Amino acid sequence: MQWFAIRVKSNREYITSQALTGKGYEVMLPTFRRAGRGGSSGVVPLFPGYLFSRFDVTKRLPVLTTPGIVHIVGVGKTPVPIDEDELRSLRIVLDAGLPVRRDELYTVGQKVHIRKGPLCGAGGIVTDVQEHRFVVTISLLQRSISVLLEPDWIGADTPVKVSAPSCAS
Repeated sequence: MQWFAIRVKSNREYITSQALTGKGYEVMLPTFRRAGRGGSSGVVPLFPGYLFSRFDVTKRLPVLTTPGIVHIVGVGKTPVPIDEDELRSLRIVLDAGLPVRRDELYTVGQKVHIRKGPLCGAGGIVTDVQEHRFVVTISLLQRSISVLLEPDWIGADTPVKVSAPSCAS
């Protein structure tokens, strides 16, 4: 049997994980300890909205009918198994007990906004994912500038109101 990623309803990772375990499925819900504001912390899913489970894909109806499940991740309606080496590496990292954090995966050309730091409220395009280079373009002039950013300043593109940005400090 292979491992599959399962998309679950928002904030239902734990409940859905318990329901699948109760049905006899092997489940993996990677978590990490997140430091919150004001010194509080909590354990949260490493991949919000997803968990992993091992099952026979030809007998997936009991999985799909589990409360909280949206769908099995795949191409169209065809589930695609998770690479065993990737899951093994994930387990090794988590079992090591080292502090981990979620990293956003940005692609070259993706529109992003700055949610933190001195450029908070600006919008632009990622041009280099290794250096987190951010580009602001004036289309009419066909000219651009770029700047190197801290990775945690960047957020996936959402409407940005430059006149009143809601930026984290």
